Amino acid sequence: MKQRTVSFFIALAAFILFCSFNQPKEETKSQTDALASHIDSTVNPGDDFFLFANGKWFKEHPIPLSEQSNGIFQTIQDTINAQVRRICETSATITNAVQGGNPPKSGEVFNKQKIGDFFFSGMDSVSLNANGISGLKSGLDMIDGVTDLKGVMKAAAYVHTVAGAPLFRFGVGQDDRISSKNAIFIAQGGLSLPDRRYYSDTDERAVMIRQKFVRYAVEMFRIMGYDSAAAAKASDNLMNLETALAKASRRREDTRDPLKNYNKISFAELNSSTPDIDWNVFMNSVGLHNVDTVIVGQPEFLSSLDSCLTTFPLSDWKNYLKFHLINGLARYMDDKTFMASFNFYSTTLRGIEEPKPRWKRVVEQTNWSLGDLIGQVYVDEYLPKGTKEKLLEIGNAIKKEYSERIKALDWMSTATKEKALKKLNTIIMKVGYPDKWKDLSTLEVDRTSYLHNVMNANRWEFNYLISKYGKPVDRTEWDMEPQTYNAYYNPSNNEIVVPGCNIIVPGYEGRMADDAILYSIIGGSTFGHEITHGFDDQGSKYNAEGNLDNWWTPEDSTKFYEKTKMIVRQFDDYVAVDSLHINGALTEGENIADLGGIIMGYEAFKKTSQYKNNAMIAGVTPSQRFFLGYALAWMVDERPEAIVTQVKSNEHSPAKFRVIGPLSNMPEFYEAFGVKKGNAMWQPDSLRVKIW
Repeated sequence: MKQRTVSFFIALAAFILFCSFNQPKEETKSQTDALASHIDSTVNPGDDFFLFANGKWFKEHPIPLSEQSNGIFQTIQDTINAQVRRICETSATITNAVQGGNPPKSGEVFNKQKIGDFFFSGMDSVSLNANGISGLKSGLDMIDGVTDLKGVMKAAAYVHTVAGAPLFRFGVGQDDRISSKNAIFIAQGGLSLPDRRYYSDTDERAVMIRQKFVRYAVEMFRIMGYDSAAAAKASDNLMNLETALAKASRRREDTRDPLKNYNKISFAELNSSTPDIDWNVFMNSVGLHNVDTVIVGQPEFLSSLDSCLTTFPLSDWKNYLKFHLINGLARYMDDKTFMASFNFYSTTLRGIEEPKPRWKRVVEQTNWSLGDLIGQVYVDEYLPKGTKEKLLEIGNAIKKEYSERIKALDWMSTATKEKALKKLNTIIMKVGYPDKWKDLSTLEVDRTSYLHNVMNANRWEFNYLISKYGKPVDRTEWDMEPQTYNAYYNPSNNEIVVPGCNIIVPGYEGRMADDAILYSIIGGSTFGHEITHGFDDQGSKYNAEGNLDNWWTPEDSTKFYEKTKMIVRQFDDYVAVDSLHINGALTEGENIADLGGIIMGYEAFKKTSQYKNNAMIAGVTPSQRFFLGYALAWMVDERPEAIVTQVKSNEHSPAKFRVIGPLSNMPEFYEAFGVKKGNAMWQPDSLRVKIW
């Protein structure tokens, strides 16, 4: 009790220092402000700025039982879900009967009817429970009828098309060395657990997860009609087979190097290197013909897979494919099948205690499957006017700041700077929403089967990607919808895509947030972050045209990687849960992007009138508001199970470390909050990472 009391007064003193440090000469009239209201004044900002900035909100908003986390992403997603729900429910009133039995084949009514029918089928729990897994019967029967390895490849192609990615990951996308051309990619995959580590780690949690996975697989085989003994045997064999595939897989951090994971070979070489994998059968089954070359991510994995096809009996492969079929579609069938999947993938792996309400699950899936159709309605009905203009304003400000930073670098030569500036200046910024929408007119949707609607949507998406092979790349295409709260950098197009809903800031509904917040969230953690991806340890290997090309001088490249090693060491030291450390090598690119983003966001913010006027809002200075805004961008409280899954299988660091990590390297943050030696976030200048 005494220690707690002392800690409280120390934190309170720090908060008083925070409020008085670098006080502006004038202060705006005090007002209710969401940003300031999140502050937990019992935490010293120099010890844990993440909790200082967000702790009060976390205390007032515990994680719902149906979620793995709570925070800004959940809050914004709830807003979007409510909007999409209204779109779905309104659309569900449109039926063929309303159209006189002769519905249109295109247009707004046609699109809304598709949305409404998809949503209706998912909400029809009576039919879902009555049908059970009967909608999978033809697929399961087809796999049961497999008699040889050719049949295995044909069945695998079917599962790839409608449910998942057994055996390996497969797709069509931009050739990394010829960005104007679409190519076929084949990479390691075929696992039911999130990462290869889950099959080999020996800690108590990993062992528990493997045991529960086997029990889950038993349940799924029982649902498919196996008796208890057969289900147990099939599950054990499934685990043995996937463990063999996991052992053959590269570490996730080793799959991040685009040069080492680019192995272009002829189709004839692919066949000769893996004689027991009938690629002709697979390609023909997915609709690809006259394939000339493929890009293989990890050749050694395919060699091991080829060996496994004859090492494990045919019966094991049939059970493996049947499991992947039902596992990939379990969420869209009866309650029993859904709950079996939920109990393992949501509760065991992520700590979620109960499912989301059906309407929310169906809304999210409708949005996922028919995103472009919903996006058109969303833009018209919900996207604030002026969104594109504000996003472009901030994006151009960040881009300009990046140019000045590159010019001023003391470690980069003039020759490399010229190429870096060329790449920066040619970055395309797509914001708001696309000018051209995907044509989903051939996607069949009706009210009779939610499962078949999802399978049809998966098939449409798979065939859409396959159809790109042999065609020039469409550089106008978007890979996200305007209602997707996310953003991305595509190195092959040298482009940034920022959907319109990124303009949303919780707590500032109905009004535009001030620039300190917009330049930290949209400027720093969005535009700045994504631009930096063009110059992180991966993106820096692509030139201005989007092709893999070493445009660095050898000396500059050496200096660059010496700097990036520092951020790897920094994040390796962070403990995420219990004794589990963050993997600095796996998260390197995202950590570099976070650091570059917040630096560029702050420098751009310094050019705004809000920063120059130096007036306080709700007792907070402009600089302090900027850093509090950045913490708001990652205001995410996560369950320990979810953090473990993320650390083991994801390239992004947990939210807390996306705040304290980059800010620990910024002297401007130290100045704004009076961070001193002895504070947990303080680092000596020699250890502060300085790249861009």
